[in-house]
Amino acid sequence: MIKVLIVDDHDILRAGLKHILKESGDIEVGGEAGDGLSALAKIRSERWDTVVLDLSMPGKSGIELIKQIKAEFPKLPILILSMHKEDIYAVRTLRAGASGYLCKDNAETQLPQAIRKVAGGGLFINQAVAEKLAAEMLTG
Repeated sequence: MIKVLIVDDHDILRAGLKHILKESGDIEVGGEAGDGLSALAKIRSERWDTVVLDLSMPGKSGIELIKQIKAEFPKLPILILSMHKEDIYAVRTLRAGASGYLCKDNAETQLPQAIRKVAGGGLFINQAVAEKLAAEMLTG
């Protein structure tokens, strides 16, 4: 079983994600947090296979939170689940240490696949983000 912590400030979204993941058979939502500080406390108190993290939350959120989690738990995969479709957000989160980026409007169909990929040590990004990263590498 892949043990996942879901971090999002909207109760209804967390409930929906739990419902989606319940059907997977190999992913267990082991906990939830509604803000960055609660997420850090849960990450520090239990072992997780993956964190599914909303990019925009009150208090400590986004890039700052990714960097702090990775500083304390460098091997913990973080999958960003965001409403932002722009590739620049995905690139920034990957540079900060995230293992994947998924738009909320694709979550229903792609979330289990994305969690499995990052929990297994891979990266989960869409084609446009992959192309942007490759172009940046080639141009320096």
